[in-house]
Amino acid sequence: MKDNDICDIQCINENSVKGVKSQMPQDETFQLISDHFKVLSDPTRVKILYALTQKEICVCDLAAVLEITDSAVSHQLRLLRDKDLVKFRKEGKMAYYSLSNNDIIDMIKMGNNIAER
Repeated sequence: MKDNDICDIQCINENSVKGVKSQMPQDETFQLISDHFKVLSDPTRVKILYALTQKEICVCDLAAVLEITDSAVSHQLRLLRDKDLVKFRKEGKMAYYSLSNNDIIDMIKMGNNIAER
């Protein structure tokens, strides 16, 4: 059985190849993007990021929002911090988390739009 979703002949358009290759980011960029998507593959981490799009919040409150333990939230936050997606600040004995940058908001909105289709 022959696949109909591939070219029937091998014919490379050099101009197309050069044009696309000239716009391709470095391999390191693709690795970084892939690593970020791996981090976002866990629903709990996505929920944490979504919550942080709303406001800066402490670990205890975040655990209450997600209905999981402080320890579980802390573990997920550590992974997000390692990828520089979240940052924290200490205020007395409290640790408050927020997004490191607003780029993640666009990703969350895009994911929400896809889910609503």
